[in-house]
Formats: sequence, structure tokens, C-alpha cells
Amino acid sequence: MRSPFTLSAFIALTLFGCKASAEPTQADTATARRIADSILAAQIEANGVPGMGAAVWRGGALVWSGSVGQADREAQRPVTADTVFRLASVSKLFAVTAAAKLREAGKLDTNAPIGPLLPWLPGRWPPITSAQLAAHISGLPHYQRVDDGRGGHAFKSVREAVGLFQDRALLSAPGTRYEYSTWGITLLSAVVEQAAHRPYLDYLAAQITPGLKIGADRTGADPNASVAYAFADDGRVVRAAPHDYSYSWGGAGLSATMPDLARWGGQILNGKVVSPATLDWMLTPAKLADGSDVREGRYAIGFGWRTLRDSDGQRIAYHAGIAEGARSALALYPTHGLAVSLGSNAIWVSAIEQTAQMLAAPFLAGPLPTGVSAVDCPAGVTGYRGSYAGQEISGSASFGLRDGLCTGTVALEPGNPFGAWLNSFPQRNASALALIGVEPKRGGRFALVTPIGVYDLRSPDGRHYSAALGGSRMLTLTLQ
Repeated sequence: MRSPFTLSAFIALTLFGCKASAEPTQADTATARRIADSILAAQIEANGVPGMGAAVWRGGALVWSGSVGQADREAQRPVTADTVFRLASVSKLFAVTAAAKLREAGKLDTNAPIGPLLPWLPGRWPPITSAQLAAHISGLPHYQRVDDGRGGHAFKSVREAVGLFQDRALLSAPGTRYEYSTWGITLLSAVVEQAAHRPYLDYLAAQITPGLKIGADRTGADPNASVAYAFADDGRVVRAAPHDYSYSWGGAGLSATMPDLARWGGQILNGKVVSPATLDWMLTPAKLADGSDVREGRYAIGFGWRTLRDSDGQRIAYHAGIAEGARSALALYPTHGLAVSLGSNAIWVSAIEQTAQMLAAPFLAGPLPTGVSAVDCPAGVTGYRGSYAGQEISGSASFGLRDGLCTGTVALEPGNPFGAWLNSFPQRNASALALIGVEPKRGGRFALVTPIGVYDLRSPDGRHYSAALGGSRMLTLTLQ
């Protein structure tokens, strides 16, 4: 049976279970760290993932690093700031940045066909450019059924890995349609090798990630690497099957500590990897042949980076990843000069984009966001009514100040449609949800912590709250 969330466990984790590491700065940053610690501690208690790490870089320095849970459950090895997590598709950001740096140096024309750079390709495809590969509009497929055993072999080179798919048919003509493709980024890493005149991983280490603990995944070999876990159908946590990601170092095969991933995001923002002009170019939406922006849902797709405007109009550059034993994310806030990283050592159904944003929220300076009031913590509340996806919900609730933070819980009694949805996924079931106040001592905005991620719960008056859960799903709560 999946064990339920308990308030006592949340309190213990909030006070003792999350190790923070950062140089002391001003008082508001210290409070922001405590809020982020509380969110991360509550999240791992809610989802049952063995271990998680996160970090925030702002204004030139790492301002927060959080570590919770176990990197190795069997050996009781805790997650620390030095724990290495698989990056999964966040790896793609390094491949596209490498290509962008070569463009900046005049060594790669990203709008030119890649064929002359890779004369060993069979030549069955029409001309494809690096820009099309980075924006996932080359027509190359993503993983297919024939790729099911791809993680059982160690590849010695990028060229060898490209051999897995170099004879496959395109899904569409280059430039005509968005088709997410890890193989496309694998091919882009081969382009990087040829343009840089050195092996892909060597170029990354020398020019893209020097001095940072970011490199090829060595799960099972690196003593600092987390063990990879998975959730069984019954909710039990089990070790994930071994998986070698050398078939796509560019698309899915890197790993990193979360502090160094955030530092790298900060270096991107500071112009230390590519110039600010190149970063702006990377974040500019790519174009399809018909002149329309390349998009996936609410994201605009640039040169590999995804961008969106959040509910407050802030521009966020972002990528997330999912792999055997991993869920990861990196988000940049260019206007605020802030980067946030998030990693975990198990595949779990997660709103990881929203979770990363809520970890960043306490560190974003400025006026109160849209729909948030400066109201006191709603102590004295005993219950709530509301709706989830148009269905009525209700239950008990409680709030109070704890060490200067407004925190609360809302119960999910049997038959609650919101709870039924949350508990339909493999990870830990919840009988109650934690709420962490994002504004110190205030109750206008909460991080709503669930088994599938952290959501932004806002109130214009301290009584009526709402959160967008993704897609058309909305949650509303009226405190009583």
C-alpha cells in the first residue's frame, strides 16, 4: 500500500529534514531559503520519491541549495549538494548551447544543410539544418518501438549512436512540422563535433561546462551519483533497471549536481557561456516554413530552449526531462537574473515545471503578483469548500504561523474528487495536502504541495483561492 501524507512527518521534515547550503546574505534571502526548504521537504514527503535536490542562483551567486531524502535507500546514503542526478532531456540545453557557441564563433552556419559536415550520413534525407534540429522541426522521429533496447549497449562515439537511426524515414518534410526528437539532438551533437573538431563531451567540458560537475551520466559508477529508482504499479519504490545513455549524450545522457546546474543557468544569464545577443537569439521562437512560430502547447520553441510567459507575464526559459530514475528541470528568469534547478532520483508523474517555479517564487523580488492580496495568515479556519475540474469538493483545514511562516493543511476525505485524481498515480497517496506560505506571515499565496507536484494557490481576499493545475483543470477553495 502507498503510505499517506501525514502532517507530523511534514513538520519534522520542515524543521529538520532539508539541508540548505549557501552563503548568508540579506534577511529576505534567509527567509526565502526557509520557504524553499519547507516546499522541498513537503514535496518529497508528499510524493514518496527517495531523493530530491534543488538550487537557486540569483544575481551572480548561488543563494540556496536544498537536499532531501536518500541518494541510495539501501545504503542509507543521503542526498547532499554533491549528489549527481540524471538530467534526462535537460541535456538537450547543453547540445544546443554548444551549437550556438560555435555559431557565435563563426564556426557553424546553423541555417546551412548539415550534409557537408557529415559526409558519412547515407544521404536519404532532404537537406536538414542545425536550426531545424534544435527546434525539433527536422522531421526526424523520436524513440520508436525498435529503440526499446537502446539502453542495453554502451556506445563509444556519437557517430556510432547516430547509426541507430540514420536510415529511418522522416515523419515530415524538414521545417514543416514540430516533432519532438531526441534523435534530432543526437544528430546535432554530431554536428557540434565536426564544427568544433573535437569529441562532443570534450568540447562540452572545455567550452560549455568548465569547472562544473556536469558531464556524461555515470549512474552506477560515480560514487556521488544517485541510485536510479522507479515506482511499481502498486506504489512501491524499486530500483530502476540499468540503462546506458551513451546513445544520446546530446539528447538525454548527461548528469549534474543541482547546485552546478543552477550555476550553469546563471552563467548563461551572465553571458559567460554565450553572449547576451546569442542568448536572445536562442530564446527567439523558431519559424516553420509557413512563417508561424514553432510551438508545443503553451511553449514557444527557440533554438532548443522553450519559453513562456507565466501568469504574471514573466518570461521563463525552460526545459524539463524524464528518464529511468530521474525527473529534472532547469528554468531561467532573464528579467530577474535567476536560475532554478530541480532533480529527483525516480520517474514520477509530476508538474515539474510548476514545482520549479514555486521553488523560485520566494526569491523573486518585486510587488505582489497578480491575484495575491497582502492578508494575514488565515488562522482559525476549520474547513473549505470549492471545486476541482467542475466537481464540488470539501473538507477540513487548518492554518497557523510556524517560525514566521504561514503554513496549513487541507484534508482529502474519502470521495473527494481532487484527492481521487491525485491518488490515481503510482507515487504516494495523500490524505491531506500541505500549504506553505510564499509571502512571510501572509496568507495570500501558498505553495500547494501534492503527490504530483507543487501548485501556485492564490487569493485576492484571503478567503477565496484558486490554482491552475494544467490544461483545463482548475482548483478553487473557499476557506470557512
